[in-house]
Amino acid sequence: MTVTDIQIRPARDSDVPAIVAMTHELAAYERAPEQCHLTTGQLRTALFCDQPAVFAHVATGRVGGAEPKPLGFALWFLNFSTWEGAHGIYLEDLYVSPQARGTGLGRRLLATLAAICVERGYRRLDWWVLHWNPARDFYAAIGANAMDDWIPHRIEGGPLARLAQPVD
Repeated sequence: MTVTDIQIRPARDSDVPAIVAMTHELAAYERAPEQCHLTTGQLRTALFCDQPAVFAHVATGRVGGAEPKPLGFALWFLNFSTWEGAHGIYLEDLYVSPQARGTGLGRRLLATLAAICVERGYRRLDWWVLHWNPARDFYAAIGANAMDDWIPHRIEGGPLARLAQPVD
């Protein structure tokens, strides 16, 4: 498929429904559609509140001469490395619609975040990848290192509520 007039830009309010739809597509691709509960209201509030803690960039383009539309996105937030003494970017989601895969949109989205890191003095761009995701080869080709010596942990639901209880 040919994609023309590609643009990477910060997300706009009008992009929110497309980002939410692509997030649900990503959840289905990652074999967990039942775990994705994101709504347009939630994302709109998170991205466009007075002091947002999450940010998004959108890849737009024309497919087959149609009007430009969002074809991919990167949703990210700041992290901080105590060892580096500097902020970095944590990429929560990177997604390119199936019709636009192989066109360089994913690389352009990552390059945009890398440029933000360099411009602002951030030291790292981090993200997680499922072990079976074929994008791992692409990430290795651009110089990303798999952090297989670290094991992610998560606490949620009942265990989170129990941990939050005051200790006697």
